[in-house]
Parts: sequence; structure tokens; C-alpha cells
Amino acid sequence: MAGRTVRVGGLPADLPPDRVADKLTIHFLRSRNGGGEIADVQVLAGSQACALITFEALEVAQRILKAKNHVLSIGGKKYPLEVTAHGAELSPDEVARSRQLLP
Repeated sequence: MAGRTVRVGGLPADLPPDRVADKLTIHFLRSRNGGGEIADVQVLAGSQACALITFEALEVAQRILKAKNHVLSIGGKKYPLEVTAHGAELSPDEVARSRQLLP
């Protein structure tokens, strides 16, 4: 998974995580957005919701990171996304949030 996962911030916190995951999948599958095949999408809910998206190919993740102005449209609203490489350690808040999501 090294290098194939990106972190996406700027997500709407008021929508169910599964709906956000579906919308992210559609957005990042589209070639016009630099996307491609996705292996996994994890939405970490909370006041600063974010998602970890793992692509099948490293090249796709690199294209996504180079593309500017990712905007997610949901229900007529537009959410500018902050896409960064995932590889840095999670902050203590993010670790706590992800543990809350585990069964």
C-alpha cells in the first residue's frame, strides 16, 4: 500500500460516511479527475472528517496528487477537497477517531 494511499480532507461532516465514501469513489474513479481503479475507501468521521483512499496502482495516486482543485459535488453543494499523500503518522486525534470506528 506504500504510496498508493492518499488522504482526503474537506469532507462534509453532516453526511453519513457511507454516502461520502460512495461520492468519493465516483469522483476518484473518473479519468477526468486523474483517477483510476480503487482498492479501498475508508471515511474517518468526526468534526474534521477525512478519508483514506487506496488505489490499485501507484501511478493513479501520483496523478491524483498532481491534479489541482478536486471538488466534490453532493446535493448541489460543492466541497473543495484537500488531497495529500498518506504516509505520515496519524495524529493522536486521528488515531482516537479511527479506533472509535472499529467494531
